[in-house]
Amino acid sequence: MHFKELRRLNLNYLNTLKSVVNVLRDPTQTDSIYDIEDSLLRSHPQTMAASLNYMLSRPEIAAFAKERYSPSEPELVKLMTYPPNSLGYAFAQYISSSGFDPGFYRKMDVVDDASCLLFRLRQTHDIWHVVTGMSVDVAGEIGLKAFELAQTRRPLAGILIAAAFVSTLLNQPEQLDRLLDRVASGYRMGAKAKPLLAQKWEDHWEKPVAEWRAELGIEPMPVYVP
Repeated sequence: MHFKELRRLNLNYLNTLKSVVNVLRDPTQTDSIYDIEDSLLRSHPQTMAASLNYMLSRPEIAAFAKERYSPSEPELVKLMTYPPNSLGYAFAQYISSSGFDPGFYRKMDVVDDASCLLFRLRQTHDIWHVVTGMSVDVAGEIGLKAFELAQTRRPLAGILIAAAFVSTLLNQPEQLDRLLDRVASGYRMGAKAKPLLAQKWEDHWEKPVAEWRAELGIEPMPVYVP
């Protein structure tokens, strides 16, 4: 391996490690999370390729990627007019009550199947929260990452689970049991459910959340009992 190539790989590893450390310090640092993934795309293309192959092995996801589905940004004011039991209303309520921005995710150019699916994962993160019923605290976020790992083998999901484990063990060891419970429950849910990545949520905002869950085989997240 040439020196320049080795130096480039080392820099990518260091950038990835720096981003992981930032997430360990503050799990809410969205930019650091995306920095991890962008570094992985450069330094571990084979791992990202394995994840892509796993996702495309599902016919529904392969068809979705081929279509290059590109919905418009959700309009929260309009979604609030939908029936209270609908996905649209639940999503708007979730975003508004949490103080989130529906367009928070880092944008990227969609040029192939990999960028199409990766962008879609970023774009629908909060929809997955609503449909799975995962909370937005650290345990809930990591539970959703375990769900995602089961469905996509996305490397970022595995890294964030590991980072949360280390951070909790060092800083909040009393929360470790709950974190591991959410990870186990989330992974089981994701393994049993149909692929959320293949869903055109934006075409059916009016559909009740309960109906989405029934169609996708999403079982309610069990209540954690210490």
